[in-house]
Amino acid sequence: MADETSYGWAGKILRVNLSTNAITTQPTDPYKEYIGGMGLANKIMYDEVPAGTDPLAPENKLVFAVGPLTASGVPLAGRTTICSLSTFTKDQLLVDAHCGGMIGAKIKLAGYDAIVLEGAAKSPVYINIVDDMVEIKDASFVWGLGTREATETLCRREGTEACVATIGPAGENLLPYSCIINARNHSAGAGTGAVMGSKKVKAIVVQGNGSVHVKDPQAVADLSDYMLRDIIGSNNNHVVPQTQQEWAEFYDKGSRWSARSGLTWGMAEGEPIDTGEPKPGELNTVGYRCMKSVYDLGPDAEKYTIKMNGCHGCPIHCYSDLRIDRTGELGGKATAGNTCAANFPFKYMNGILKTDIDDKSEDAVIWNTVIGTTIDELGLWCNYAQLWRDIAHCIKDGVFDRVLPEEEKARFDWQRIYNNDPTIMVELLNEIAKNNSEIAHIAYGPYHWTERWNDKEWFDKKPSQLINYRGWPVHHATECFGQVGGLYNMMFNRDDMIHSAVNFQGCGLPIEIKKAIAAEVWGGEDAVDPDKNYTPMNDHKANFAWWSIVTDVLHDSLTLCNWTWPMTMSPTKARDYRGDLDLEAKFFKAVTGEDVTTDDLYQAGAKIMTLQRAATVRGMTKADGTMGETDMRNVHDTMTAWPFDHDPDKQPFTEGTIKIERNDFQTALGMLYDKFGWDHEKGCPTASCLDAYGMTDVKEDLQSLNLLP
Repeated sequence: MADETSYGWAGKILRVNLSTNAITTQPTDPYKEYIGGMGLANKIMYDEVPAGTDPLAPENKLVFAVGPLTASGVPLAGRTTICSLSTFTKDQLLVDAHCGGMIGAKIKLAGYDAIVLEGAAKSPVYINIVDDMVEIKDASFVWGLGTREATETLCRREGTEACVATIGPAGENLLPYSCIINARNHSAGAGTGAVMGSKKVKAIVVQGNGSVHVKDPQAVADLSDYMLRDIIGSNNNHVVPQTQQEWAEFYDKGSRWSARSGLTWGMAEGEPIDTGEPKPGELNTVGYRCMKSVYDLGPDAEKYTIKMNGCHGCPIHCYSDLRIDRTGELGGKATAGNTCAANFPFKYMNGILKTDIDDKSEDAVIWNTVIGTTIDELGLWCNYAQLWRDIAHCIKDGVFDRVLPEEEKARFDWQRIYNNDPTIMVELLNEIAKNNSEIAHIAYGPYHWTERWNDKEWFDKKPSQLINYRGWPVHHATECFGQVGGLYNMMFNRDDMIHSAVNFQGCGLPIEIKKAIAAEVWGGEDAVDPDKNYTPMNDHKANFAWWSIVTDVLHDSLTLCNWTWPMTMSPTKARDYRGDLDLEAKFFKAVTGEDVTTDDLYQAGAKIMTLQRAATVRGMTKADGTMGETDMRNVHDTMTAWPFDHDPDKQPFTEGTIKIERNDFQTALGMLYDKFGWDHEKGCPTASCLDAYGMTDVKEDLQSLNLLP
């Protein structure tokens, strides 16, 4: 008898129609060619949400999707993709939000590969899922609550084993910069909170009591041990320690392998726990390597650190658990936890405002945790720190003074920032989250507010860090291997969130070793340059940029954490510091039983990227306002001026600058388009490339719309 078990995939997609209260399931099988996660979610959106749909209309959908490796025992397989239409960039195109935490594993263990929210409820509801029992319940008693209070209330009602993914007041009030929070502080941005709020859904509450069928559990266990023993580094796969240590041949002060003897989890239960000097090969000390609280917030964060924490299936633990009573007294929350841009907002503001407060001082720790816990409670999103830069600019350059009504200006004395009073940010963020004032437009995104407030030149100033005229900021852009980072920052409809390249850049290994690895992976040592010492575009850099994109998309589809994957390098000297780029394929085979190669998976990533590219072509508007635009090069992939114009006393391709050159970047775009099989001049999918990817249905759709070159 044939084995009909679904290995890896749960096998079902859950659909909840809020307009009709219909709850249905469908098989996952038709979507498997797009793997899961981002691929599955993008396919549902492409097939079912017409171009030009208002993101806040009932016709839009919100797709929570996980992948075949989620909750399977594979390390760092705890991510979730949440896909919908953008609320904050031009043309409101297809975007993906990604979050860690526990929600993805709970969805999978409940028996689903995706949850699709459709339509809109008439009054506030939450979706309660306990395995195959799914209910739409009244949420009036939690509507209006912050994300933490709502999470606690719903867990007390439905069970503490459940994971809650909820919106806060920002999402309820349809603020474009709003997010979904799960497991206290794990956020999915890109305006998904507003989309969820438009559907009157306060939360999804998931308790999964099942398991994931794994084809070869012993192989998964053996591969996991091998990966933790020989291959993985720290957060961002940094593979050398931050300080000189007895075991290490190299060290690098920028490394996120920040553990060292004498550095403690200062507020650990009982007594401080020394992070020590965890060495490669020690499976049980991997979780001590990343002391992210101190790395992000400075040395004063040590005494407030309870522990480093992580998402489901994560051995690295880049998430900071802190307790700071002073933060609670100032209007934030006494317990804090987050990672990345939401964890150190004051640094971004202070870079523009230039207060007397040191970014790594104890005062800055207080500022960061006051702001960070406030935005999380409100379910407000910072757009990879763009909100903080925009607020600081509008204060310093007098934009708020120029555009705000007098009654709003009277509420905010910006001198309080310089007087070291972080309570002003609590007041400001709460006002923004209400979405009923002029100042709230700062959280509609710079594409909107710079037009409204006549400040479009902000896009072309380096302090803005805006990288594309359609409204998103850098995410490891031209400072990361020049043209390579610039290219992948153009490809999506929001900041790219790609870490494949920056992980390699910041791993801590000497440039000579990086170049040797580059020759093996991307075809030549000239694929990479030393920082701030770029060379003109070449084919190996195009390989590197293509690989950076497809590995990120692959990870968001499997779902794996691209903040540490892929395993390009290793901390193990006996391996010559080489990683293992076949690990995704090895794990995929062990979990699903399907015999795929790394190249097969990379091609799947390229196919998924091409699907989103096709959705973008279909959804962009021409200058005359008509729908559909094939000229991606000149309409979509439009880098702002400052990467080309800053450092006026330096020329591109000279040491000491991240400046790039316009004609060279146009060459780079064409070379990258060629790698995907897209049209060389326009950068859009062609009929032949869609045939090659097996996307006949997408080809026929674009043909019917006259959107193939």
